[in-house]
Amino acid sequence: MSSQSSRLRSLDGVRGMASVVVVLYHVSLLARPFATGRISEPAWDIATETPLKLLFAGTEAVQVFFVLSGLVVALPLLRGGASWPGFFAARFVRLYLPVWGALLLASALILLVPRDPSSVSSGEWIANANATSVDPVKLLREATLTPVSYDLVNTLWSLRWELIFTLLLPLAVVLAVLLRRWALPLAALMAVIMVLGRVAGSDAAVYLPAFFIGTLIAVRLEDLQAWASARPRRLQWSVLTAVSALLLVASWISRPVVESSSTAGQALWGLSGVGAAGLIVVAIGGPLARQILEVRPVLWLGRVSFSLYLVHAPILATLAFAFGDEHWWLVGIVGIPLSLLVAAGFFAVVEHPSHGLARRVGRAVQSLVEWVRARVVSRRVRRGPAGSSGELPSAAREPNDG
Repeated sequence: MSSQSSRLRSLDGVRGMASVVVVLYHVSLLARPFATGRISEPAWDIATETPLKLLFAGTEAVQVFFVLSGLVVALPLLRGGASWPGFFAARFVRLYLPVWGALLLASALILLVPRDPSSVSSGEWIANANATSVDPVKLLREATLTPVSYDLVNTLWSLRWELIFTLLLPLAVVLAVLLRRWALPLAALMAVIMVLGRVAGSDAAVYLPAFFIGTLIAVRLEDLQAWASARPRRLQWSVLTAVSALLLVASWISRPVVESSSTAGQALWGLSGVGAAGLIVVAIGGPLARQILEVRPVLWLGRVSFSLYLVHAPILATLAFAFGDEHWWLVGIVGIPLSLLVAAGFFAVVEHPSHGLARRVGRAVQSLVEWVRARVVSRRVRRGPAGSSGELPSAAREPNDG
């Protein structure tokens, strides 16, 4: 591993921490109906309207995933470590195979542990966003990652945006490269679009700019690392960390004075993408952040983070229907370690093998592209002037994906 790539190991730690935050967020959604409007509501307000919200800011953590994805997916292409045909083939394999595995797991859990709607609170996340039966048509639709909402594996809504950005990645990379000198003002423009998108209720304007900010970071990564190396003082990085974290949850900590559904409240939520980008910058350049994010347990979480993201919601939902969501604390006590355990197994059986298959498919597709290119060149040479030597030029080899 090169020194440059090793300095990005902290991003695996970010991914791991964000996945745990999403898990805690879904546990908090189970607890919400039993906190609001009751004697425990002051404790709920303290947990959600202070920086404590960072521990379970699930939707905001997805913004961190989006910025991170825009960075790490673009890097191999920018460094010449992948070619477009091989990249797309490998990317689809790495994306879809774990998704299909998660859908099969969720379907099996629903069939094995019946879900009685009366055992959970109506009108809440557990009832609204989690299926109680397996509909084959819905299963196939969710397997395509094209629906807007999902209830077999609730977290797949974000993978739909991953798929959309993957298809837009060539445009994003070209724009980021051409406009790399103006990366900072362009990132500021993306921040404005995210805020306006949230106010206007446009998910595309909220989420896609986050990916693009990640791509801008990828294009200017070496400059960012040089800038960070010249600023080793921990105080500076502590301030940037605090500001980024507060922006990530600004819409929550402002709720005592700003109505969340108001224009101002929505605009503050739009700043979560800015906070997410700031945290990624901290993870890349902050000395203390790198030390924390690169410890073995956090890196392990990063390794299984995608698997954890895919399997935890069906597990929590199964336990909530089985125990009753009034026992949300028991769901959390059992469900969190069980999700980690299942995620480790899912990674070993499904996700990790999909990585190897993706590399093989990417290389095979690239070899096919090179073969077709060589045949085209060969035909053009044969049709050339009679006085030509007839020697065929070798096809320029493009780097493989992965």
